[in-house]
Amino acid sequence: MPYLTAAVVLVGLLGVFNLLLTLRLARMMRERGDGHGDHGGGHGAMNAGPPVALGPGKSPAAFTAVTTAGESVSDTDLVGVVAFFSAGCDPCHKLAPSIAEHARSADRATVLAVVSGQDDALVDALAPSARVVVEDFDGPVSTAFSNEWTPALYLLGPDHRIVATGGRLHDLPLETTV
Repeated sequence: MPYLTAAVVLVGLLGVFNLLLTLRLARMMRERGDGHGDHGGGHGAMNAGPPVALGPGKSPAAFTAVTTAGESVSDTDLVGVVAFFSAGCDPCHKLAPSIAEHARSADRATVLAVVSGQDDALVDALAPSARVVVEDFDGPVSTAFSNEWTPALYLLGPDHRIVATGGRLHDLPLETTV
């Protein structure tokens, strides 16, 4: 009987250890910001980023929203980068400076940053150079893109269709579309 008790305790401890390792791995992947690990900086239609419902060739659903500067934005005027961020997301804060820099070097109208939740630091980092929409997690822009992951980036072409998706700016083939 003592052997059976020891075996049950050992199996239980192994299960707890496995659970802790799995949770640590999930946290590490989330902190990286891409949700899938490194795919060598792939481009375009390669699955080089977060899980997205809308991929290349698709268009977001109809929506209208208002930016923090009072500008109206809709699905019919989106061209360029649409970046989704969420409040308190460390990978989002790490990505924000590169999105702001891209917006400074590109036309402001070609970069839309969507911040889900209340995060003044993200808005302050992005608003001077990009159009910024602050919304709830189920806001109109997030719903139009069926986006549930952050950070998530979409590159839209002149036909308002998604050209590429990614979790980092270098995942997008920016030189070919904008």
